[in-house]
Amino acid sequence: MAQAGEFSEGIDGDIGLGVYYTGSIVRSKSRQISVLPYAYFDYGRAFVRLDTLGVKTLKMGYGYLEVVGRYSQDGFDADTATLTGINDRKTSVPLGIGTLQITPIGAFFINAFRDLNKSGGNLFETIYVAKSEVSRLTFYPMLGAEYRSKEYVRYYYGVSPQEAAGSSYTEYQPGGAFNPLLGMMVDAKLTGEYRLNFYFRRRWLDNAIHASPIVKRKHLDTGFIALSYRFK
Repeated sequence: MAQAGEFSEGIDGDIGLGVYYTGSIVRSKSRQISVLPYAYFDYGRAFVRLDTLGVKTLKMGYGYLEVVGRYSQDGFDADTATLTGINDRKTSVPLGIGTLQITPIGAFFINAFRDLNKSGGNLFETIYVAKSEVSRLTFYPMLGAEYRSKEYVRYYYGVSPQEAAGSSYTEYQPGGAFNPLLGMMVDAKLTGEYRLNFYFRRRWLDNAIHASPIVKRKHLDTGFIALSYRFK
């Protein structure tokens, strides 16, 4: 992809199709497996980075100040017997600012979002990604953490007094949550410009989330396998 200080005149990066896995931490809700587009590319100042898209604005350090949005899947319908009395949770609409700093020691993704939908909460994240090449394989190990504000956590995993009165769960009003994460992406060069991409990430959930009576586990896993074409 174009380095800081450069803007591509066309598509610069990968576009393809992937099979995505998203675990579930809410009681009685199953994991999701879906077939969706895969994209990681720049187009001038605009970009798409998996589930994050945005526009580069002012030059800043090794990158740019960016206006960013995110495709989210954190909402759920309370349409099972286990969740009787619990209200549906609407999927968040995160919008904010961020930056990608591509430094000599690796890349740093830093983003701050506000949910424009029902929760009205905030999400902050910092992720460090290294790079290592072995033959036709490129490895991208990642380490990071996110913070979700109490408004965000309470909307998705809290139990209001009204919900407690109409369900089998006790009232629960958590605070903010700090969630560390680890992940790995592997880019395998096939023939020509085609790539096969593998991705896995585990996020360990703060006690504010996993202590919720409607949450069933202490971690959340996501991943995908994608076939893509690299534009240059």
